Amino acid sequence: MKTRDIDNLRKRIRQKDTEIVRLLNERARLSVDVGRVKGREGMAVYDPAQESRVLAEIEALNEGPLPAEALRLIYGEILSSSRALQAPLTVACLGPEGSFAHLAALDRFGKGASVAPQVTIGAVFDAVEKGKADLGVAPLENSVEGPVRVTLERLIATPLSIRAEIFLRISHCLMARVPKAQIRRVYSHPQALAQCRQWLAKNLPRAAVVETESTSAAVLKALGERQAAAVGSRLASEIHGLAVVEEGIEDHPANTTHFIVIGNGANGPTGADKTSILFSTPHKPGALHAALAPFAKAGINLLRIESHPVRDRMWQYQFFVDFAGHTGEKAVKACIAALRRKTATLKILGSYPREDARP
Repeated sequence: MKTRDIDNLRKRIRQKDTEIVRLLNERARLSVDVGRVKGREGMAVYDPAQESRVLAEIEALNEGPLPAEALRLIYGEILSSSRALQAPLTVACLGPEGSFAHLAALDRFGKGASVAPQVTIGAVFDAVEKGKADLGVAPLENSVEGPVRVTLERLIATPLSIRAEIFLRISHCLMARVPKAQIRRVYSHPQALAQCRQWLAKNLPRAAVVETESTSAAVLKALGERQAAAVGSRLASEIHGLAVVEEGIEDHPANTTHFIVIGNGANGPTGADKTSILFSTPHKPGALHAALAPFAKAGINLLRIESHPVRDRMWQYQFFVDFAGHTGEKAVKACIAALRRKTATLKILGSYPREDARP
């Protein structure tokens, strides 16, 4: 292609850029107007249901060549900037910066949000419950290691609801100040260590494995010890300046963590929702079968069921259940009413737009 042809194409791109910037600012001004209305009506800035509808509409409009995922990333930042123009949004997550919870928060809320790293998962719930953060991001389960018990425990008692979910593909790096042969200790969060158990046993059999509150906290520990390493994200390496020794050390290539967004309020239905509930049953034969019968009768698809021991009551359990649908739907309302008659306790944890785990 001749230089003149390239120059002409670049000229047309600049013209499109001019138009895009103008339209983005027009959209931003409309977002500010929406923020004023939300303020008058006492509505929250973050509306997962509306944002889910916007992204679905954008994907439907897409004719390529941009792939749908690229368009979602672009519009994720547009929505993030729009929220920031309406009002500041603070999101608590397990930190320090560079943790996978931090990555999940950035994935959902973009750079327009103020991310507030917390020392523990419990502190994430505390920050939102006490009004120090608008929302919180907490890990719920991992595709390899299963549920995160601390999050389940807090969901039992918290007044907050689940507002959204995030699936994040997890790729672990080994970071250290020395070559692999000189590593004598490996720091990381228990879940991260468990997800790399086989690799560590094979490649660093003589290294002591030490648990920390988060993967980013592990990086900070390893920075201060010459023969120590950390398992965590590449972002943590870039933020804290600890060299990557090995990448992709997770035992399972499809390793994914399911995060939830917690906050006050409730979502409207989108037509593609998930509801999470918690219930306990009477301690008698057939109680769980009876509790699940209303779902089968209503034709409601159960997506997940997890048993959790009741604290201070030996061999008694509570059940976390996810199912397709929204509590505002007629069939779901009838099912919940029937379920209440068959359970000892029942708590609605939230209805929210359903996400799919991305490869």
